[in-house]
Amino acid sequence: MPEAEEPALSLAEWLVLCLVCEMPRHGFALATLLGSDGDLGRVWRIPKPVIYRALQRLEVLGLVKTAEQQASSQGPVRSLVDATPAGRTAASAWLTRPACHNRDVRSELLVKLALLDRAGADPQPLLEAQREQLIPVVEGLNDRLEAAAGFERTLALWRYETVSATVRFLDALTARSARPVEPLRLLRFRELRALCRLASCCLIETTEGSRPK
Repeated sequence: MPEAEEPALSLAEWLVLCLVCEMPRHGFALATLLGSDGDLGRVWRIPKPVIYRALQRLEVLGLVKTAEQQASSQGPVRSLVDATPAGRTAASAWLTRPACHNRDVRSELLVKLALLDRAGADPQPLLEAQREQLIPVVEGLNDRLEAAAGFERTLALWRYETVSATVRFLDALTARSARPVEPLRLLRFRELRALCRLASCCLIETTEGSRPK
């Protein structure tokens, strides 16, 4: 894979890659983290078969490699997987890149924020980049809304309020992250989930007959 080429990975594959970049892991440990009761499974749960397929594809792409074999009292020998330099470079770049579409904020952006929190990294650059990407979308939808009528206006209003709610979420998260409480671990993840619920409530309230001025 050329050095400058961005690998085309699914969200599950990116998440597996980033977790392996934290430290060498085997599939069982990843499945525990990404299960329904796992630290990251609360954000994006990945079934065990998908995790193992992701590891296989990442190895084919040269992003991870088998570091060693570990004996297990609970089953067959487990393969400990580590990230390659190319895998670490790709994961680092992906973590700082905003989600391309508003529909991906719930999944991709929250996953990135959770991973940055685990690393004790500052989420501010990502939050600012995400907001910068969405503002032109909000402005374009506002212009479209002004000229729309009938169901076209209903659809435009829904999209406008959906993206606007995301921007409000980013603004609220940025304001809370700016508090000088914990220098690196700026915001506990349960607060991220609470802010997402707040953004959803704002969306429901504003779409009931509201219109941007």
